[in-house]
Amino acid sequence: MAGGTPEHAALAISVASLLHQALRGKPCRVYSSDLRVRVQATRLTTYPDLTVVCGKLEIDAEDRLAAINPIVIVEVLSDITASYDRGAKAAHDRRLPSLMEYVLVAQDEQRIEVHRRVEDRWEIHDASMGEPLSLVSIGVALDVAEVYRDPLTT
Repeated sequence: MAGGTPEHAALAISVASLLHQALRGKPCRVYSSDLRVRVQATRLTTYPDLTVVCGKLEIDAEDRLAAINPIVIVEVLSDITASYDRGAKAAHDRRLPSLMEYVLVAQDEQRIEVHRRVEDRWEIHDASMGEPLSLVSIGVALDVAEVYRDPLTT
């Protein structure tokens, strides 16, 4: 979300940095909110806060700048976007055949939710401070405390 709060920007870069480090040496890449993602089934294009693609980046035939094969999408929630990110946008993104995990990072509390595809249904897993958060699809465990660590106050 361009023009978001400083906290939104800090959380997005924190998750991006941790994912980037954890994925070193793996055939996966983290992309910022500059990468468009297109769901071919709905023809809707969005800009997730973060996107992880494993293997070759596949591009939409109609929109040569939009990816169609993310395995993980991360959204940092805000007061303005939370209901959309949890509702209509989540339902839209879940129609991506490649998507395995949809991650929601809260701003108002230190909690992260992972909506994970398990066969033909979606399960919700969440973690708070002191709990590890597993992103099974990419083999990464995130430390929730590290996501929310503020180097300016420690």
